[in-house]
Amino acid sequence: MPKKRRKLNKDFERKIYSSKKNVELVLAKIYDIDDEDIQNEYMNAFNGVVFLYDEVKMDYEIQGFNDNSEELLSNYMNAFKLFESEFEI
Repeated sequence: MPKKRRKLNKDFERKIYSSKKNVELVLAKIYDIDDEDIQNEYMNAFNGVVFLYDEVKMDYEIQGFNDNSEELLSNYMNAFKLFESEFEI
C-alpha cells in the first residue's frame, strides 16, 4: 500500500519559518543575559514556548497541513505573546 502524501501549505510554512526565527532570536537574547539566575528563570519560562514550536514543526513535517495545524500554531503564538508580556526581552 503506498504511503499517503502529506498536504503542504506554503503560507503555513512561512509562519513556521517566521516562528523559528522568533524563537532563535529570543533564545539568543536569553543566552546574552549575564546573571545566571535570571537567565535560568527566563529559560525555564521560555521552554514551554519552544516545546509548542517544536510540536507545530514536527506535526507539519510528519502529517503535513491538517485540521490540527492552525490550532497548534495558535497555541504556540499565544504562549509566545504571554511570554513577551510577562518578561522583558
